[in-house]
Amino acid sequence: MTNLLGNPHSLSLSSQLSSSRVEDARLRLLTFLGADPSEFDLVFVANATAAIKLVTEAFRAAPDGFSYAYHQSAHTSLVGIREEAKASYCLSDSMVEAWIQGVTPFVSDQGIDTRPLLFSYTAQSHMNGQRYPLSWTSRLRESAQRSGSSEPYVLLDAASYAATSPLDLSGMESPPDFVALSLYKIFGFPDLGALLVRRSAEPIFQNRRYFGGGTVDMVICEEDPCHVRKQQFLHDQLEDGTLPVHSILALDSALNVYHQQFGSMSRVSSHTSYLRDILYAGLSSLRHYNGRPVCVMYSKARISEDPLGVGPVVAFNLQSSMGEWISTAELEKLAGLKKIHIRTGGVCCPGGVASALDLTPKDIRRNFASGVRCGSLHDLVAGRPTGVIRASLGAMSIKSDVDRFIQFISEFYQEGTPTSPTTFHPTATEQPTQLEVKSVIVYPIKSCGGFHIPVGSRWRVKREGLAWDREWCLVHQGSGQALGQKRYPKMALIKPEIDFPNDVLRISYRGGEHPDVPAEITIPLSVNPNLDDDSLFRDMASRVCGDAITAQTYTSPETTNFFSSILGVPCFLARFPAGGRGRSRRSAKPPTPKISAPRGGSSLEIPGSFPDHPPTPPESDSEHSAPLLLANESPILLVHTPSVDYLNESLSPSTSQRVPPTQFRPNLVVGPVDGSEALPAYSEESWQGLTVGSSDTGVFRVMGKCFRCQMVCVDQDTGVRGEEPFVTLARTRRVDGKVPFGVHVCLESEEATTPWVSVGDPVFVR
Repeated sequence: MTNLLGNPHSLSLSSQLSSSRVEDARLRLLTFLGADPSEFDLVFVANATAAIKLVTEAFRAAPDGFSYAYHQSAHTSLVGIREEAKASYCLSDSMVEAWIQGVTPFVSDQGIDTRPLLFSYTAQSHMNGQRYPLSWTSRLRESAQRSGSSEPYVLLDAASYAATSPLDLSGMESPPDFVALSLYKIFGFPDLGALLVRRSAEPIFQNRRYFGGGTVDMVICEEDPCHVRKQQFLHDQLEDGTLPVHSILALDSALNVYHQQFGSMSRVSSHTSYLRDILYAGLSSLRHYNGRPVCVMYSKARISEDPLGVGPVVAFNLQSSMGEWISTAELEKLAGLKKIHIRTGGVCCPGGVASALDLTPKDIRRNFASGVRCGSLHDLVAGRPTGVIRASLGAMSIKSDVDRFIQFISEFYQEGTPTSPTTFHPTATEQPTQLEVKSVIVYPIKSCGGFHIPVGSRWRVKREGLAWDREWCLVHQGSGQALGQKRYPKMALIKPEIDFPNDVLRISYRGGEHPDVPAEITIPLSVNPNLDDDSLFRDMASRVCGDAITAQTYTSPETTNFFSSILGVPCFLARFPAGGRGRSRRSAKPPTPKISAPRGGSSLEIPGSFPDHPPTPPESDSEHSAPLLLANESPILLVHTPSVDYLNESLSPSTSQRVPPTQFRPNLVVGPVDGSEALPAYSEESWQGLTVGSSDTGVFRVMGKCFRCQMVCVDQDTGVRGEEPFVTLARTRRVDGKVPFGVHVCLESEEATTPWVSVGDPVFVR
């Protein structure tokens, strides 16, 4: 309102104001870090990784390339530099010490490596808070001087360390050449990073080839092309293009607020160290009834005699009383419901995690082959964890946060008495006929409301599941990612209904009147919607549960606006073709024996149902998997009403509302015939298979338990997300470190007769 800020690359008053304010902020930050401006320059970048890339660009352009060593606990961004080096080495603590003593790792067949040497390490492990000597820089230089070899350049990753500890470069006898920082980790805002460069190391940047706007004094473009870089300051050469002026001005304000709130970084360090001691002691003291520790700690206790100390980070994993590992992904789901913010997995520290978990390169390759990916929920392989749980503390953390987290771990994972999950083991090979189908539900649009099949109506079953189940989905217009209720709980209020007489899917919103959408829209049920109007559809790459697919998207403005307005996110309606191949083909996640191909060429009796298709030759795991459309893991999900009743009895007395079977979004709900004795709760987990209806219908195979996520906490009638029933399930039903409820089912075979299901059909289990 009062200042006009211009591009700093100009002489106008507004530009000069920006330049002046930027330089003031640069000086204040140098002072905050104890960096003498005569010894250091500071370059503003997007984040710490961008700072590391700048250094990499300079070394990559060296005439003969460069050699590189990085510490085992380095962040992934530091590890990545090795791809640009002529030779690279990963060093443990002992190997660094050996290097300091004169045993250099940079030896080749031609003798001592004479290329520029870059060594990088982290001041504080962002995995477990362990700190590493800042003196390594001076000791390596002294070692090089003694041996007469070239001094290595040192890149220090201070992003984690500087977030809660004073980084005073003036107090270092021989500071590193480059320091990478994340300013948002210190102040919370703005989203900036910084690269500090020791002026004695500036010449290495003369090799950097690229130049951007504002970094050169002269450029010739035509004959005899050349350029001359700005020479006064290094940051003039490296800050390509227009600086994020407003973010840098916000940094100036952030420094003011930081001093007002905390006084100094030393006070923040004392505060977070105090909280870290409480957190570490609390987690370390938790014991199961048999004395086994609940938490396996990968961080160390703080020892007052240790000059390095430890950072306010605690890394650990959980074990049951029998020594079984608890899924880190399942813990994160439950923590999210309790509004506790932690991080799990590899935490961008591949070497540190491998060392902590004793994972060999062979183990890591095997885990990858079995499906472990960064950010995936597949976190236990052969009973062993592939990642860790990391609890971090910052300036804004308070003691009640720590106390609540320790209580959370104790409440859900500390076993006070011997416990075992509720299971059922049948004593006969086949149970008497006492079950029936209570509900048949299809979900035409993935993660949206269900369509209940009316009593008296029969419904077709195909290898892909119930007819019309999850043939459509909503995908983000930008990323192509399929949307789900975990992030958009209002999807539960989007209710599709299948109207066979008019050959359309009717879609309405049950969340009250919405000013921007009509009361209802309709979508044709045609197998090939392109037959209606080619201009309204296009193929789009998408992802569903990690699988890459190609779906047909509806580009009609009316359709797009309907869903986008309701959810507040730009999205398309998309259809996944049945029986496709390649990116139009998915398979169930649980293993299952080979499924028979359709026989007899039965005609379609439901308009527009999944098209019959010839048997598919074996591809990858198709011999052992059921085909899928857009369901997460299997063609059909079954829920047993006695299990729902048992769960409701286990809910806290303060929970006023019972959980209906529909909250678990099943396709089939089965339960005891009225007046007959019910089978035990969770007995469905021991079933091998079941037959629905008369003996000439299809036989179903039970593929395994369905492990649940927070989506079961979304009320399907209101679209409101709470804590239950996942919290109670996590407390009472944990199997293999995960939370099961319901079972996955697939059609075992398709006979000449058409498989059908309907409400009231008898169910025979084996």
